[in-house]
Amino acid sequence: MEGLFLPLLLMLVVAIPLVMGTRKQKRMMAQQQELQNSLAPGDRVMTTSGLYATVADASDETTIDLEIADGVVTTWLRQGVREKINPVVDDEDSTDEDDTALVEDSSLAEIDDKETETAKAAQVAPPLEHGKK
Repeated sequence: MEGLFLPLLLMLVVAIPLVMGTRKQKRMMAQQQELQNSLAPGDRVMTTSGLYATVADASDETTIDLEIADGVVTTWLRQGVREKINPVVDDEDSTDEDDTALVEDSSLAEIDDKETETAKAAQVAPPLEHGKK
């Protein structure tokens, strides 16, 4: 009995991760299938190649028409759609009057400009020098 304990334990140690990985893969495939079946015209999507587009026609079972620019519609396999993207809402309702009301004093505007320039300068990374040691 003791001679079988170690081989059984080793088999369990190997089998458990395999079973768990298979379950995770099946769950991911089910989610992807659900996404592809739920696509409707007007949805914003991202393809597996990183292209953002709007669904133009989703009536075919295997392909989907994506509008990548105004008037430019391309046909893709449904499996090429990676995920739905929530549309970004731009707040264009702000007016110049609101901006000038916030910064009435010219000294405040100069301080703000200096802070903006400093922030822009801090975001620039130094160039990489490949091959030098």
